[in-house]
Amino acid sequence: MRKGKWLVFIGILCVALLFAAVPSSMAAPKYVLKFNHVLAPAEPYHPGFLEWAKRVEERTNGDFKIEVYHSAQLGVEEDIIEQIRQGANIGQNTDSARLGNYIPGIAVINAPYFVDSLEEVIKLKDLPIIKDWEEKLANEYGLKVVSFSWVQGFRHFVTNKPIKTPDDLKGLRVRTPPAPIWQESVRALGATPVALAFGDMYPALQQRVIDGTELVYNNIPAGRFYEVLKYVSETRHILLVNFEVISTKFFNSLPAEYQQILVEECERAGIETSKRIMGELEAKAKQTLIENGMTIVEDVDLQAFKKAGEKAYEVLKLTEVRDEIYKQLGKTKDW
Repeated sequence: MRKGKWLVFIGILCVALLFAAVPSSMAAPKYVLKFNHVLAPAEPYHPGFLEWAKRVEERTNGDFKIEVYHSAQLGVEEDIIEQIRQGANIGQNTDSARLGNYIPGIAVINAPYFVDSLEEVIKLKDLPIIKDWEEKLANEYGLKVVSFSWVQGFRHFVTNKPIKTPDDLKGLRVRTPPAPIWQESVRALGATPVALAFGDMYPALQQRVIDGTELVYNNIPAGRFYEVLKYVSETRHILLVNFEVISTKFFNSLPAEYQQILVEECERAGIETSKRIMGELEAKAKQTLIENGMTIVEDVDLQAFKKAGEKAYEVLKLTEVRDEIYKQLGKTKDW
């Protein structure tokens, strides 16, 4: 019996030592963020978000885990944002157009021809007006902006006819996200906007509910839109800036060190991903479209489109906001 007791004791001790030897990275995380985005896993943002998650987990020794869900697996963007506002441990890749539903002025970031480069986007976050908006989003609407240094590139019109001037868009029904700045921008540039969710575009094009859409280059091959559309006209009408948002309540529940890590790694991954998108990946996507029979229209009258885009600023009363940001940014209009 005494020998048997010793064997039991040794067995328990071995099990205890085994669990003690398990790395903290294998232990259950203390904090979990479920991060949702509408893009397909083939799109460059998805590996960018996975890299962000990996770095956060590494720097917190497994205490903080970000679970990334592609293709709107957690739900449509607008519904997710409302859940975030209620304090859920969910994050969403969104844009200033959606955030403009809460603070109208912030929608200007996705207005026609607002900024021209990733470098200008990075400078925006240090402007007093932008900091005020972020504080208001966090304190009044429960939306904490972790980073907006995620740029998908310039949006272009994708249709079944070449687009060179605003007049070429007349009569065309073009899909836009369901937010005022998108709809007024497309309307100002000459088309009739039709609000649809991202995932509804392909069947809507097949059924001719819409005549075209406006997307960044990497969206087009990822969605196989070359199967239903023939032309990409390089209007460059919006530099698509995305915001990564989470619940203010959830963010405030994190240790200060983890808050800093979350923001730093999101910013870092965003800039790296954006540079890659606007460099090698955009060139690769463009070549893929050509190989699949699409025609790239490069001789677009950009000045005509820039002048037409002014109407969107006027309709949404964003002209003064834009001018104030340009003043703080040291930027002037070139049209």
